[in-house]
Amino acid sequence: MVGAAWTEAPCPVLIVDRHGGLVEVNRAARTLLPGAAAGDRLRDHLPSWFCRAHRDIGDASRGARAGPLRGRIQGRHFAAYPTTAGAGDVVWWLVDDTDRQLAEAALTDALAWTEILSEASGALLSTLNAPRCMEVAAALAARHLADAAVLVAPPQGRRHPLTYAGRGGPVTRLTRQVDVSGVPGLTEALQGFPHMPARWTDAAGLPDWVTPDGFRGPAGSVIVTPLPGHGAPAGALILLRAGTGQVFTEGEEVFARLFAARAGAALSAARRYGEQATVTTALMRELLPPTLGGVHGVDYAGGYRAAKDHERVGGDFYDVHPGSDPSQDTLVVLGDVAGKGLDAAVLTGKIRNTLHALLPLAGDHQRVLDLLNGALLGSGHTRFATLVLASVRRRGSRAQIRLTSAGHLPPLVVRADGTVEELPTRGTLVGALPTVPARTVRTVLSPGETCLLYTDGITEARGGPLGDELFGEHRLRQALSECAGLPAEAVVARVQLLAAQWLGTGRHDDMATVAVSVPGSGPLTLLGGRAAGDSAGKRA
Repeated sequence: MVGAAWTEAPCPVLIVDRHGGLVEVNRAARTLLPGAAAGDRLRDHLPSWFCRAHRDIGDASRGARAGPLRGRIQGRHFAAYPTTAGAGDVVWWLVDDTDRQLAEAALTDALAWTEILSEASGALLSTLNAPRCMEVAAALAARHLADAAVLVAPPQGRRHPLTYAGRGGPVTRLTRQVDVSGVPGLTEALQGFPHMPARWTDAAGLPDWVTPDGFRGPAGSVIVTPLPGHGAPAGALILLRAGTGQVFTEGEEVFARLFAARAGAALSAARRYGEQATVTTALMRELLPPTLGGVHGVDYAGGYRAAKDHERVGGDFYDVHPGSDPSQDTLVVLGDVAGKGLDAAVLTGKIRNTLHALLPLAGDHQRVLDLLNGALLGSGHTRFATLVLASVRRRGSRAQIRLTSAGHLPPLVVRADGTVEELPTRGTLVGALPTVPARTVRTVLSPGETCLLYTDGITEARGGPLGDELFGEHRLRQALSECAGLPAEAVVARVQLLAAQWLGTGRHDDMATVAVSVPGSGPLTLLGGRAAGDSAGKRA
């Protein structure tokens, strides 16, 4: 036999003969199997899987080599270890395996939930588009948590944005007026209060708008949980299961809340980004250079490229302020604020707004510069700016221009014969010194001639064959000499293109150009490889 120790073993022990009869039962076995006693048949007290296992052992030598068998006895999980005894008997040692299996199942569920949450986080955070984020959240919830999911966003007026998803089905978004009070716990969830347990919700009483099209109802169980957001609730999530046999467990409700927290954070971030993007777009619209065209018989064109390709604004700027009628000057402004990016763009906006307010004084360039300089010095900004002012007025077939530079590069004029002239206007920069002495010059543009205003981002563009040579004024002059007779837009496009080609992929400053042209009196022709208007053609 096995010895007397088995009778006091803490685990149930059974001695069973080769015919399936109980030979001995220890105290722990009698606790597990009330009424079991020597002489009883094994099948009268043990489940069928155990009886088959005993029958299949066959003989003692095979039983000695057999490993543990597992199954349920009296509602608990046991591992059964057989050993051989004399006369063909088998001693079965039953070790309670319930807690280990529960722990393994819990660990498996936890790992699965962690994987799902990781997938959800990646998918939800992959977009900052709020409607798309709602679709992703609803689809993930329907795939992993329920048969169907409904994401209810905070109301927009009297209507709620709703996102429906069924497992394996399409995602549908719509906005409609619904009575949220008809869903128990939904009003509270939209206000951010804790979720309502599924057992408290009568799934049969849900209003029709909750169930998505194609849902194979009726609903058997429902979870309503809030979507926590940043400072305010991001909405609520409704999870549905069809049929009466699939009630949400307490563990699944905990997981639903964890999922809702991830979804709410992502959705809140997407909405905040959308709001900020809307504000940024509105502000950016005011900072972006304007689109230019013809004004009172004179053509204007502008080009701008920020220092970084992913930015839209920077420290360079230009504006054209038309006179109220042809008898009044059109004021052209081109400037360069020290620095790059959004910080510089903020000051450009201030300068542009200040100059707009000073338009009634635009006839006196010096007065405008003095007032602008005082405004910048009094604003607390530590940045300074250079700029050039040009007052343009059409007189017959020609245009008269007054130009004043405040620390800026001198304007260049392309004559009809291709000659490039530098206009000798000079001055000090604004926003740095108490006074801004400046010199105003005048010139006249004939048909087919252009005056170019530009920032140092053009001439200081570093590139070329070795990537370290400046584009320089001499290349700019050469490019302009080939633009005689071209319209303003073509001149700007030519200069910007050559500068960009010179740069390649190298770093650069902001680049801005404004061309002021008097349209030619006839169609363009090509003379000696150069584009020219009628006047140039007649000269040639």
